[in-house]
Amino acid sequence: MKKLILILSIFLLLIFTTITKNSTKDMEKQIYDINENLRILEQKYEMVLLDFNYLSSPEKLMEYQSTYFENELKEVDIKDLKKITLVEDEIQVKQFIDFKNE
Repeated sequence: MKKLILILSIFLLLIFTTITKNSTKDMEKQIYDINENLRILEQKYEMVLLDFNYLSSPEKLMEYQSTYFENELKEVDIKDLKKITLVEDEIQVKQFIDFKNE
């Protein structure tokens, strides 16, 4: 009887160990996949951020203006900008930035 209990307990331990190993292996695979996806997304983010910073720097914008637009662009004071909206078939013109509230 003791032998049977011993054999049965060893068998149960083997089964539980196998189940545990398989489940941890699956979890490790999921963690690896998630980390790889995260790494790829981080690389894309860094590239997009670099691209944005490079392309939108004032020096680059001035270079693009001189290269592509020559004399077509001109400086405008931000206080001169207006916002046009259509409300109930009526056109309203307002300051784009309200400097009084700042």
